[in-house]
Amino acid sequence: MASNRSVLDRLTCSQVLNIMVILGFMLNYMLRINLTIAIVSMVIPSNNSGQHLHSNGSSDECGIQSTMMNNFTPMDTRTPAIDDDVNRVNEVNNGSTHAVFPHWYREERVQTKYPWNEYEVNMIIGGFFWGYICTEFPGGRLAEIIGTKRVFGYSMLVSSFITLLTPLSATFGYTAVVALRVILGFMMGATWPAIQPMTARWIPPTERSKFVSHMMASSLGAALTMLMCGFLIASLGWESVFYVTGVIGIIWSVAWFLLIFDSPSQHPRISAEERHAIESAIGTTITSKHLPVPWRAFITSGPVWAIIITHACSVYGYHTIVSQLPTYMKYILHFNIKENGLLSSLPYLGKYIFALSTSTLADYLRRNNKLSVTAIRKIFTTFALLVPSILMMIQAYYGCDRTASVIVFTIALTINGAVTAGYLGNGLDIAPNFSGTIFGIANTFSSIGGFLSTFMVGNITYHNQTYTQWAIIFWILAAIYFCGAVIFAIFGTGELQNWNNPTGTHMKENSITIEDGIPESVPLKTNTVS
Repeated sequence: MASNRSVLDRLTCSQVLNIMVILGFMLNYMLRINLTIAIVSMVIPSNNSGQHLHSNGSSDECGIQSTMMNNFTPMDTRTPAIDDDVNRVNEVNNGSTHAVFPHWYREERVQTKYPWNEYEVNMIIGGFFWGYICTEFPGGRLAEIIGTKRVFGYSMLVSSFITLLTPLSATFGYTAVVALRVILGFMMGATWPAIQPMTARWIPPTERSKFVSHMMASSLGAALTMLMCGFLIASLGWESVFYVTGVIGIIWSVAWFLLIFDSPSQHPRISAEERHAIESAIGTTITSKHLPVPWRAFITSGPVWAIIITHACSVYGYHTIVSQLPTYMKYILHFNIKENGLLSSLPYLGKYIFALSTSTLADYLRRNNKLSVTAIRKIFTTFALLVPSILMMIQAYYGCDRTASVIVFTIALTINGAVTAGYLGNGLDIAPNFSGTIFGIANTFSSIGGFLSTFMVGNITYHNQTYTQWAIIFWILAAIYFCGAVIFAIFGTGELQNWNNPTGTHMKENSITIEDGIPESVPLKTNTVS
């Protein structure tokens, strides 16, 4: 305990917040996407997925033998079904099949699989967004009122327990899994918008791009999850994916409630120097008073809609890739489960590294007045969406090439990480008092796009997992990325909007923010504030 206390004493409260937010968003996506790679091993491969191929084993569109795709996990047809919904893979298969497919036996163990088709699988993946869209706007607004600590913390804690129930729910059929995913989405919908109000209270304007990039730790979490899941599935079975990530989430949630507070003025362990530095840097753009949302100005604001629409376009592309990349690598590129997890993780590692790099550069440009805030946001946003648009066009032509596909997906998501220096923190520029509300609405629209994404892929590839069908998907992604880049380039801005501060509400006196005579926080003390 003493060693733990000494570690905390060496770190400032802002550093602890940064660490917990990074870990929080990593776990956020672990709980969210663990199913997207586990589903590959949860489902019995359908012969319909390869019905476009010749039954004699001739090459498919990408020149891969059809027999490999149709026998991703060989099953002994002599093994009786457990019930109408479940089949058990028999590791001890006949000798001839084992001789033809020895590598599949080395990668997967005996485990339960379910006969869900492409439509049902995409309903499971898309079910998350049904619940997700319900709580994003309320979550952002709720965090502005009661604080990020409770909204983010309880959402993650409940989501962790829900994750532990996933294997059990699968035994009741795919509809039970869909229902559980809806509840998971409902709880996690509040998490992303909720972090914005805390950012406005803790992080100085010249450091916000870098802090916002910590939200892209979700990409790092996605990378680690895909890498980890491949090995967990191969060694312990797909059920272990949900148990491991659920337990980790519970441990993080406990630490969050012990270490994190909504503002410097509420933190019992912060030093007077650190608190004064933060509050002085932030100034009077943010208040603790619960201001009513100026809806008329809000919904008629071009900059607000630029954020909402651009975010929806960017996330639509991201969700399509993050949810469907394992499926594409299995059915079209024919990677096995371990290769699938490793290669699917590469784009997300790149995205987090690039997000951190570009956001640091953006903060430097802003701090040294090299460019205006508007120029910074527009340049990085346009770059982050236009390049993936071009790369999706390339993928539509060269998607059969394994190496080219891995390179394209990796670069596309890596470059997209620059949104942290672009529109992702733009709500804090134009209206920090309502940044949670802005991001909540933006995430609501993007989640509708996330559901439409899984619906689109499910319908385009239903009983037709071919490269020709996937090329259609890549062209759609290219068009959507392009639209997002153009809209923000035209309507985006970095200027503080006058409706952020209602007339005559605040001024600054001796480091105390006054709101109609109500102090935002207690006066600073010479020692640690308690």
